Amino acid sequence: MTPQPRRRLLTIGHSYVVGLNRRLAHELARTGQWDVTAAAPARFHGDFGWHAAAPMPGERDTLVPVPVHFSRKVHLMAYGRRLKALLQQPWDVVHCWEEPYIISAAQVAAWTPARVPLVFATFQNIQKRYPPPFSWIERYVMGRADGIVAFGHTVLDVVASRGFTPRRTRVIPPGVDAAVFRPDEEARGRVRTALGWRDDAPVVGFLGRFVPEKGLAMLMAALDGVTTPWRALFVGSGPLESMLRTWAKRHDGRVRIETGVVHDDVPRWLNAMDILCAPSQTTPSWREQFGRMLIEAFACGVPVIASDSGEMPHVVGQAGLIVPERDAAQWQRAITHLLVSPDVRLDLSRRGRQHALSTYDWPIVARQHAAFFEQVIDGTLETVRRAG
Repeated sequence: MTPQPRRRLLTIGHSYVVGLNRRLAHELARTGQWDVTAAAPARFHGDFGWHAAAPMPGERDTLVPVPVHFSRKVHLMAYGRRLKALLQQPWDVVHCWEEPYIISAAQVAAWTPARVPLVFATFQNIQKRYPPPFSWIERYVMGRADGIVAFGHTVLDVVASRGFTPRRTRVIPPGVDAAVFRPDEEARGRVRTALGWRDDAPVVGFLGRFVPEKGLAMLMAALDGVTTPWRALFVGSGPLESMLRTWAKRHDGRVRIETGVVHDDVPRWLNAMDILCAPSQTTPSWREQFGRMLIEAFACGVPVIASDSGEMPHVVGQAGLIVPERDAAQWQRAITHLLVSPDVRLDLSRRGRQHALSTYDWPIVARQHAAFFEQVIDGTLETVRRAG
């Protein structure tokens, strides 16, 4: 039997300048059924300075760095002629991980030949009225797209409200490396010893940006009311760091704040936690789009308490606890319940790990993308059915 030729995929995204963000491209190439090229900015100015695109050890996709302009403002970022020329090659499908209302998305939509299927991916899960030209760009891009990957059910609602037919949309989550993010008792012991925590007091953790919408004020208020023994570990950075440190001084060494943790080190810090709290707070212009820290905690076997902001109830499902985002009393009760209930924590740990393995592990997420791409290419898309 003659083997089927590998299909050619070009996937594009400014986030691909960071090697870990190209994991989807790597996993698709690793199947042996796809010839995958990932186009990333040669240099990109992110939140913490400049990044330069470089291959990762063992990366199976082909990385093509391309010039970009105005990368300090992602809404205004523009790709150069190198990407336009790359798009003229004979691709079976082009996948673009740029929000459909920004300038770079319009470029990809305009430069992809009409004969080539084009799929966009989006995290936008809140209704927004964009001013021109961004509203014009969104209509143009959505009109050109043959498929949309929605990174959540709340994202699907927004895509549908924009008039994009559900038949051409799939809800596919981001992924997590469940071999790297895993339960690790040795790492847990090392971190807690380095922090000087030699007792058995459970550790309440937070991982993310130190900004108001992530609910730090809610978490601090809840912990102030918890009377059972606890420690707290905050991993991240942001403008609320000073407020957080002022609060920590009132708790006599029970609180640690770590701001220099790179992503490769996140698994060991998660393993030092007994509970991860994600008390995100919805605002008029923002609600939690997904919550990557949730699936990373699940993979590490860390029990999760999350608010009901945005997509998080869908992400957590039955694998953790969901608490109303603005109910401080319920937050206090939920934290206390897990602190005094090691058996409940163990049950949630096992459920979370299984949830990560069955739903969010990168090979599973890559197979879902591959199946969608194949349907787009072959013209066999069916009406999307919602889970539950």
